[in-house]
Amino acid sequence: MDSAVRTPSPFAGIACVMGGIFCLTLSDAQAKWLGDHYSPIQILFMRALIALPVVLAVVASLGGRRSLRTQYPLIHLLRGAINIVSATCFYIGLTHLPLAENTAIAFAAPLFVTALSVLLLKEKVDGARWLAVGAGFAGVLVIVRPGSGGFQIAALWPLITALLYAVMMITARAIGRGESMLTTMFYIVAGQLVCSAVAVPWFWNTPAAEHLPYFAGVALFSTLGLTLITQGFRIGPASVVAPFDYTGLIWATLLGWIIWNEQPDLQAYVGAAFIAGSGLYIALRETRGERRRRKRA
Repeated sequence: MDSAVRTPSPFAGIACVMGGIFCLTLSDAQAKWLGDHYSPIQILFMRALIALPVVLAVVASLGGRRSLRTQYPLIHLLRGAINIVSATCFYIGLTHLPLAENTAIAFAAPLFVTALSVLLLKEKVDGARWLAVGAGFAGVLVIVRPGSGGFQIAALWPLITALLYAVMMITARAIGRGESMLTTMFYIVAGQLVCSAVAVPWFWNTPAAEHLPYFAGVALFSTLGLTLITQGFRIGPASVVAPFDYTGLIWATLLGWIIWNEQPDLQAYVGAAFIAGSGLYIALRETRGERRRRKRA
C-alpha cells in the first residue's frame, strides 16, 4: 500500500474513483427508494449507524490507531452537522426529482467552493475561473428553469445541498495538514451519527424487516464508495482522477432510467454538461496552478 502511494498509478486511481462513484450512486438510488417510506434524517442515522463500524475497521487497518486521533473535535462536529443538513436536502430532492437531475444540480458544489473561497478565505480567482463559475451556474438555471412552466421548487433542495457541501469543504481548511484523509473520513461518519441521533427521535419510524437490506445497502455502498474514492486520490494524480467524479451523472441517468423509467429531457442534459464542464475546468486549472506554485517553491 505504501509503495503504491509513493508511486502514482493513474489507471488504478481512475478505476478506484469510477468504482467509488458508482457505489455512491447505488447508495443514492436505494435512499431514493427508502425516501417513500422514511424521513431523510432516519435514513442518514441508519446509514451512519451501520457504516461507522465498517469505516472504523477500514481506517484502523489502513492507518492504525493514530488515524483515530484528532486535534479538531469541534470542527469535525460542525462539519458533521453541516453534512447532515446537506444530505437531508439531497435526500428530500431525491423524493421529488429524477435521480440524474438531482445529482446534476448537486454537482454545482465546486462552483460554490470557488465563490466562497473568495468571500470567506480572500483567495484570488482569475477571470477565466469566474467565467467557468458563471457557465456552471448557467447550467444550473437551464435545469432548474426559473420562471418557466417546467420550474420545480424541489430543484432548490439539491442546490442547497451543493452550497452546504461547499461550506463543509471550506471548513476543511481549518483542519491542519498533519491530519490524514482517513481521520477526516472517520469523523465525517462519526459526526453524522452524533448529529442525526439528536434529531432522529422526532422522525423515527420502526423499519420493516424487508427494508433493512436497503438501509444496509445505503450504508455499505456509501462507505465502499468513499473508501474507493479516497484510495483513488491516494494512488493517482489528482488532476487525472478528479474529472472522473462526473461519471456519477452517467450512472445516475442509467439507474434512473432502469429503475424509475426517468428520462431527462434535452435541457437537463445541456445543463448537466455546463455544470460538469465548468467543474472539470476549475479542477484542472487549480491543479495546474498548484503544480506551478510547487515548481516555483
